[in-house]
Amino acid sequence: MTQTLPTRPADTAAAPARGAWRAAAILAIILTGQFMAVLDASIVNVAIPSIRSGLGTSGSALQLIVAGYVIAYAVLLVTGARLGDRFTQRRAFIAGLALFTIASLACGLAWNAVALIVFRFVQGAGAAAMIPQVMTVIQRDFSGQARAKALSVYSAIISGGVVVGQVLGGLIVDADLFGSGWRGVFLVNVPVGAVLLVLAPRVLPADGPRFDRKLDLAGLTALTLSVLLLVVPLVLGAEQDWPVWTWIALGASAFGAVTFALVERRVARRGGAPLFAREALRAPGLLLTAATLLVVMATFGGWMFVMAIHLQNTLGYSALHAGLVFVPMGAVFALASLNWQRVPERFHRAMIPLALVLGAATMTVLAAMLRNGAEPGPFALVVFGLMGLGFGLAFTPLMTRTLATVPRAVAADASGILVTHVQLGIVVGIASFGTVFLSLAGATTLSAARALGVTGMAEGATVLLAAAFASRAAR
Repeated sequence: MTQTLPTRPADTAAAPARGAWRAAAILAIILTGQFMAVLDASIVNVAIPSIRSGLGTSGSALQLIVAGYVIAYAVLLVTGARLGDRFTQRRAFIAGLALFTIASLACGLAWNAVALIVFRFVQGAGAAAMIPQVMTVIQRDFSGQARAKALSVYSAIISGGVVVGQVLGGLIVDADLFGSGWRGVFLVNVPVGAVLLVLAPRVLPADGPRFDRKLDLAGLTALTLSVLLLVVPLVLGAEQDWPVWTWIALGASAFGAVTFALVERRVARRGGAPLFAREALRAPGLLLTAATLLVVMATFGGWMFVMAIHLQNTLGYSALHAGLVFVPMGAVFALASLNWQRVPERFHRAMIPLALVLGAATMTVLAAMLRNGAEPGPFALVVFGLMGLGFGLAFTPLMTRTLATVPRAVAADASGILVTHVQLGIVVGIASFGTVFLSLAGATTLSAARALGVTGMAEGATVLLAAAFASRAAR
C-alpha cells in the first residue's frame, strides 16, 4: 500500500512565499522595461540643446528626434499587444527589449540628425513590442487589490521615469563621460537592457496564453499614415512658414482617420481581428477614458518639451539644473499614484475631474508667473508639486477604474487602446504646443518667456477639456 507522507508546515508556508517572490520578480522585470521606455521619452528633453549644438539640428529636427520615438511607439502599440497574444507575452517582451537595446546603441553612435531620427523610430518600434506586454501581464496575472497595487506602481513608474529622465539626462550631459555628451542619454540603456535580456528568459513565465489572432496590417497602415499626416506638418510647418503641402497633409489626416475607421469596419465584417477589438471598445467608459488620457498627455508632453527648452535656452540653466526643476512635480505625482486608494472610495468619482481642474489651475499659474522672464523660485516649485498632485490623483484612478470593467479575454486590446492614446497624446502635444512655443519665441529672453506664458495658458485651458471628459468617464 502506498503511504502518503504528511505535508510539513514549513512546505506549505514556503509555497506562498515562493509564489509571492516570483510575482515580485516578474513585476520587477516588466516594470524595469517600462521604466526604460518612459525614461527614453523624457531623458532626451534636457539633452535637446546639446544635440542641437552637436549635430547642428533645426527646431523641427529636434521635435522629430523627440517625437519620432513616440510616433513609432504609439502607432505600433496595439500591434505589439497582438504579437504578445500570438507568440506569448514572454517572447514579445524579450524581442522588443532586444530591438530597443540595439537601437539605443545605434542612437548613441548616430553621425547626423537624419540617422538619429531613423534610429529613434526603430527604438520606438522596440518599445511598442515590449511595453504592451507589461499591461497585459498585469491584467491577466494580477487581480483585485494586487492588480490595483500593480497599476499604482505602474503609474508611479511612468511619473518616476519622466523625472529621473530629466535629472539623469542632465547628469549625463553635464558629466560628459569620455566625451560622450548627449550620446550618453541613449547609451545608458545598453547595460540595463543587456541585464534584462539575461534575466527575462529566466523569470518571465514561458507558458503564457496564446491566441491565434491575425495582425491587422491594413488597419496599422491606415493608422500610421493618418498619424504621420497630422504630426509631420505640425512639426515642420512653422519653420517652413506653412507651405501649401502642410495644409493638404493636415486635411488628409482627417480623411485618413475616416479611412482607418472604414478599414476597421471592413476587417470586422470579414471575420478578421481589427486593430481595436469591438469587445474592448464597448467596455464602459473606455473610449472617454482614452480621450481623457490623450488630452492629459498632450498637455503634459507639450509642457515638458517647452519647459526644457525654456529653462536651458531662455534662462541659461544647465541640463542638470533644468532637470531638477521637475523633481517636485514627478515626486508628488508618484506619491499620489501610489496612495490615491487611501482616499475614501465614495470620493473617487469626483476626485478625478477635480484633480484635473487642479492640474489646469497650476499650469496656468506657472505660465503667468514665468511669462515675464522670471526664474522658478520656491513658490513656483510648490506649484509644480501641486501640478503633480493633480495629475497623479487623476491618471492612475481613471485607468484603474476603467480596466476593472474590461474582460480578461480582451485585456491586451484594452491596454493597447489606452496606452496608444497616452503615447499619441505626447506626440500631438510636442507637435502642437511645441510649434506654438517655437513660433512665438523670439530672440530675446522676454519674447521667449511670453511665448511660454501663452503656451502654458493654452495648455491649462486644454486640461479643462480633459476634466470635462473625465467627469463623464467616471460616471
